[in-house]
Amino acid sequence: MFVLALRSIRRRPGRFLATLLSAFLGAAIIMMFNSMHDTAGQPGVDAVSSDTLGTAAGVVGGYGTLLVLFAVASTLTVNVRQRAAELELLRCSGATPAQIKRMVVGEAVAVALVGAALAIGPAMLGGRVLLDMFQDGGQVARSVEYSFGPIALLSGVNITLLAAAGAAFLAVRRATRRGRERAGARRVLAYGALAAGAAGAGSTFFFSATDEMLMAPPAQGAIMLSVGFALMSPRLLKGVLDRLALSGASGWLAVRNLRQRAGELAGILVSLIMFTAVSTATLTMQAVESDAVAASGLVKSVDAKNLETLNLTVVGIIAVFVCVMLVNSLYAATTYRSREFGQQRLAGATPGQVLGVVGAEGAILAVAGVFFGTVAALAGVVPFTVVRTDGVLPDQFLGTWLATVAVTAAVTLGTSLGTARRVLRTPAVRAVAVTA
Repeated sequence: MFVLALRSIRRRPGRFLATLLSAFLGAAIIMMFNSMHDTAGQPGVDAVSSDTLGTAAGVVGGYGTLLVLFAVASTLTVNVRQRAAELELLRCSGATPAQIKRMVVGEAVAVALVGAALAIGPAMLGGRVLLDMFQDGGQVARSVEYSFGPIALLSGVNITLLAAAGAAFLAVRRATRRGRERAGARRVLAYGALAAGAAGAGSTFFFSATDEMLMAPPAQGAIMLSVGFALMSPRLLKGVLDRLALSGASGWLAVRNLRQRAGELAGILVSLIMFTAVSTATLTMQAVESDAVAASGLVKSVDAKNLETLNLTVVGIIAVFVCVMLVNSLYAATTYRSREFGQQRLAGATPGQVLGVVGAEGAILAVAGVFFGTVAALAGVVPFTVVRTDGVLPDQFLGTWLATVAVTAAVTLGTSLGTARRVLRTPAVRAVAVTA
């Protein structure tokens, strides 16, 4: 089946570009930050520099591992769903479910291996830039030289391959298992994440305003709440649609389409919720902390600088990955609707009306994702602000939130409408005939 997997990749390489990009970015980030372990392990590195480098590698490397799994899983899930007919044909031709799983896993591992290999060069360059940034901030001594060694290389390759293999296996398993069996486990995990998030945000009130770890509980609380909402995304989307009433043919058709495809589009809502929550909460709390330190006239310690660097870096990584996941998911979901668009046009719809429906769908998804992401963010921002400044909602929140919303809307609507416009270039009769 591995030979069949390689043949499948060579025959239609375009369908694996999203997985390749996710694996490439994930491996690059993991290797870039884990090279700080190699750098810190060199002889002659002082304790402060070693601690800074080790902390950066541990925190961001951990986030990178989770994001690789999410990103690769998202792209592979879309890939497997769109290949349902092909996989069913293989099964009818005599292939067993185990053989089909091995083929899909083999495809994912082969693509991930190529992505990891391509990421080595950019990871080395990024690691040097990261070390320079720490040295410019006075967090690492100038005498420390950059090193890219076995820890970075092995962790990047191994984690990327394991994430790809695990995500591919789960994607095939989801496609063959009943939704009710999955729903029970998803619901338990969702409630657990929501409970953990609420507990984390609430524990903020047990810290003092000057505690160095004050930002950790609300940040973790916001992240866990966003994970809980993300796990509940199919139900949340259906709840929003049940209460939504849009006028006009485009609005009515958009709600109807989303209701029918709520399960498939839930993955897009996951990315929107997590991006809004993590970006808004982290950047707002960091801005509040920086302003509070500046107002007190104190100089930031090395630990405070490390925390600020890590916060901004984590948000940047999450933003890149979420944008990649959104673009991949929206592009694949919209491209797959070529036959649907063709049927609508043959029934009398103009290209402008089709784009209107797609735009309305994207707007609904963006608004729903921003809403639940904002709720999760506020659950972390408000407790932190109350303890740190005695305020409730900081002045920095609005600007950060508006910037996040702007990015969310631009990526969601831009990708959806841009892809739909490209699909509509195919004549309607041809689109229906080719995909029939």
